[in-house]
Amino acid sequence: MKKADSAHPAPITVPVRLDEQPVGSPAQQAFRQAIVDVENLREQLRDLRAAQAEARRRYWQQVGPAATAVVTARRSLFPALEEALLLSCFSRLEEAQITALILGNARALEERFGEDEAAIIRKYAPAEHRQAPGSAAENTSQADSAPNPAPAPDPTLPPHEQAAAQARARRKTKAQRAQEAAAQAARADQQQFESNAKTIYRQLARTHHPDLERDPEKQADKTAQMQRITAAYEADDLYTLLRLLAETGPADAAADDVLARYTRALRQQQITLKQAMNEVKYGPHGFVGSTGKKQELELRQLKRDLRAEADYLQHVGQLLREPDGLRDVLRQLAAEGLESI
Repeated sequence: MKKADSAHPAPITVPVRLDEQPVGSPAQQAFRQAIVDVENLREQLRDLRAAQAEARRRYWQQVGPAATAVVTARRSLFPALEEALLLSCFSRLEEAQITALILGNARALEERFGEDEAAIIRKYAPAEHRQAPGSAAENTSQADSAPNPAPAPDPTLPPHEQAAAQARARRKTKAQRAQEAAAQAARADQQQFESNAKTIYRQLARTHHPDLERDPEKQADKTAQMQRITAAYEADDLYTLLRLLAETGPADAAADDVLARYTRALRQQQITLKQAMNEVKYGPHGFVGSTGKKQELELRQLKRDLRAEADYLQHVGQLLREPDGLRDVLRQLAAEGLESI
């Protein structure tokens, strides 16, 4: 029991924030929230990719020379494969296989070892796959592009290899059709979202044009804001235009309908970003490093596997020096249903 003359601490007061009334119509509030959610997911995806790349880099450093030997062996395959594409002795089907082999090799170097092979991928990847995951341009190209017809098999190949090539082409066509059907529900809103930069610019210009303001101080503010709007429009930066629209959007019923369409498209973009995050974390190239004795055992086994892989790649590299050897490699990969080593 405390004495009567003991010192008591001063009473602690906690400031309580009064509930603020939300600004704007429900459509504007939902649109602003969708912008914030997309921005947060984009930042989380960037951080996750950076963390995965750093963890992968540290892991491969522990493996040491074995990983370096595989990287060197894989990079040594590019000159022979690229030179083969310049020769006239390969069929179109074989050239497509060689291109797939180059891309698979480059992506293995990027995804497994953290090497930068963006130049090779940009050079040989189809146009619809060159954009960054989750970007607006990628969504547009995927929505607008129709499945490519399956290429005819090379008539010079044996019948069983022609049948295998046709089966692979049919499987690829089915996958493309399934992907197109899955994206069809959100395509209309997404296309509207992608193609309306000019509409957004006009809406913002009507709201922020300095010539419509007589107060000099407000006119200066609107001039600065209009400069941001114009710079974003000239750079075709749709995301910045949407953020500016979220800050001070118009408040009429027609504009609310437009914002509702943008909100639906942004929510679809959230789904795409979440899928990309799951792919980074749990996909075939996601990386979670173990620790302790388990990691030591894994590293020993990995070094053995990498040494075997480097030996095999050197053997493949010798085969690729001659057209007949490259054909043998392509046929072996096709027989096993593989596109890359």
